[in-house]
Amino acid sequence: MKNYYYFLGISEEATSEDIKKAYRKLSLKYHPDKNENDSFFVERFREVQEAYEVLINSSSRNLYDQKLAQIQQNIKSDQPPYIKTFHANKLRVKKGEEIILNWQTQNADVIKVIPFGLVKNYGEKKVKITQFDANGECRILLNATNTLLQKTVAKGITIKEIQEVKTPLSETHFTNTEESIANRSSKLPYVIALLLAIILLLLLFR
Repeated sequence: MKNYYYFLGISEEATSEDIKKAYRKLSLKYHPDKNENDSFFVERFREVQEAYEVLINSSSRNLYDQKLAQIQQNIKSDQPPYIKTFHANKLRVKKGEEIILNWQTQNADVIKVIPFGLVKNYGEKKVKITQFDANGECRILLNATNTLLQKTVAKGITIKEIQEVKTPLSETHFTNTEESIANRSSKLPYVIALLLAIILLLLLFR
């Protein structure tokens, strides 16, 4: 079951004003028009809208709270763990760049994003990519474990490094420069001869 309080970043004791304030902030942050209609932000925007519509109405919120409380009491499931989604908003980044991970699991009570640690059974997390292997890749794993069944499932994402390539000055550049210098050097005797001729003419007609 989706946790709408988590989607809006508020507690289960939040007031209607808290819900409205969180919705305004997040709907602006994730609005597709501000994020070039990126599918990641489109999905986050949809979740924020869905959460707001349920929680802002007192009747639907009471019904939702009852179901949520019931599920939380029976958090350990006898069904095998399952990873529904695991995504990153970017798969190619420069070293030191941040990405946003998003995941959703079912029937799991211990969830870990390796190498970033324990997380909730669904949500999102902003992480900084600081290390790549020899192939320019960073492997991120999501492990979902059902401790009752002692079973774990995993799903991975590979982030690839964008390397800055410094373009050396081409040989053509040097060749053109050398040709330009050579051309100027070849014209120098004619310039000197012309100057001498002008000086002689000036001396003759003084």
